[in-house]
Amino acid sequence: MKLKLFCKVNRSVFMALVALATAVGTASGQETLTLERCHALAVGANHDLRMAEERLAAAEALRKMAVSEFFPKLSANGTAAWNEKSLQLLSDAQQAELGSMGSIAELGLKANMNSTLAQLAQTDPALAQSTSQVLQAMMSQSNLAGTLNGVGQSVADALNFDLRNVYAGSVTLSQPVYLGGKLRALYQAARCTSEAAEIACEGKREELLIAVDEAYWRIVSLKHKVELAQQYSDLLQKMCADVEAMVDAEVATESDASKVRVRLNEAQMSLTKATCGLALSKMALYELCGLDLNADYELEEEPFPAGAAALGQVDMHEVWTHRRELKLLSLNEGIAKSGERLALSGLLPNVALTGSYLVTNPNLFNGFQKSWGGMFNVGVAVNIPLCHASDIYALKAARHKRAEAHLKVEQARNKIQIQVNKLNYELDVANEKLVRAKSALGNAEENLRLAQESFGEGVVSSNDLLAAQTAWLSAKGEVIDAEIEIRMDYLYLQQALGRGGE
Repeated sequence: MKLKLFCKVNRSVFMALVALATAVGTASGQETLTLERCHALAVGANHDLRMAEERLAAAEALRKMAVSEFFPKLSANGTAAWNEKSLQLLSDAQQAELGSMGSIAELGLKANMNSTLAQLAQTDPALAQSTSQVLQAMMSQSNLAGTLNGVGQSVADALNFDLRNVYAGSVTLSQPVYLGGKLRALYQAARCTSEAAEIACEGKREELLIAVDEAYWRIVSLKHKVELAQQYSDLLQKMCADVEAMVDAEVATESDASKVRVRLNEAQMSLTKATCGLALSKMALYELCGLDLNADYELEEEPFPAGAAALGQVDMHEVWTHRRELKLLSLNEGIAKSGERLALSGLLPNVALTGSYLVTNPNLFNGFQKSWGGMFNVGVAVNIPLCHASDIYALKAARHKRAEAHLKVEQARNKIQIQVNKLNYELDVANEKLVRAKSALGNAEENLRLAQESFGEGVVSSNDLLAAQTAWLSAKGEVIDAEIEIRMDYLYLQQALGRGGE
């Protein structure tokens, strides 16, 4: 949570620092950079860290997407279609028969009536005559043929469906009930991915701060070495002038003066190299901080870090809790576990609820009408895998990947323990080096003082004084190197303990 808040505000902090730097630079002519300020500037200007933040935002969005899979999904669909022909259930001949069913029935009825009246006329002609007149009057009044023809035609028309223009729409709601643990496995994998992206973002920030620290202390070291080289050059210039005066007084040889001049040239060359190295190192720091490479800033040397001494017994369980590499590997193990659960879900039943409302035009729910009509439907969908050999082997592969991820965690713990012990030992050695270097520097300074006094009195030769100066230069350089080494070893040890971003 601290990192997310930091990522949100670091842009504004960076802009505020740049504005402040501009104001200070304008007022004083040269700015002073502290290590803390370099950290803030580098965090605000680093593109890798920005990309890590974007990956974190993407992973968080995927996690929220996985959460949304637990909730119902509502969708709407619509369609409109034009068909060349309509649907006709009866043939043309069948439709013609239905349309003339009355006429056919009338002809059949008349034939039967005529046959019956002919038989009746043989026995009672008068009755047959009167009956024929009555039946003909009834048939003419009832219009039986026309009525039946109309009924037949209407039935034929009802069996013709106009499907040339069809419209349909539906609104569907689906809710997963049980998918074999698939949704939960996907959510767990997305959550682990989001946490891994957050840890990776923190790791990028830590790597950036370590790089800034290295560049910063490299500049401090080179600055001291430039000052040391200047002091050494000043000593040799003074000695060169003294030896030349002694040559003029014929108490020293030209060979002695030549040796001193050669040593002076070497010292000036070393000074030039140290000055160039300092300038290049400053450029490297400015690039990390997003500053102008041609600018010139003074660095404020930070105080010696408290607790720089080597640690005693280290609680490795606490170290394992804080190390980001182990957190990432543990999350990878969690992702592998989710993959195993996802593979298992392919062998388990899936159950889902569905509900929808369907509307169509033509209306199919009350005959066949050119109007809108609709209906609701609710259902349960169940899928039960019976024989899925591929899913069985996928499950076995997922279990092996999970076992591999667990072994990587165990391996990383052993390596971290070795790393912490090694860095702790190196810090102890660096502290011992500093103690010995300071002791040697004290002796070298005293030796140089005595050599200068003796050389001034003519007791020792120029070679002795040059040797004393060289010893003092070496001892002073070892003190500078030991101090910087302690700072960096302490920094690396804090990083190994999982406190590098603090």
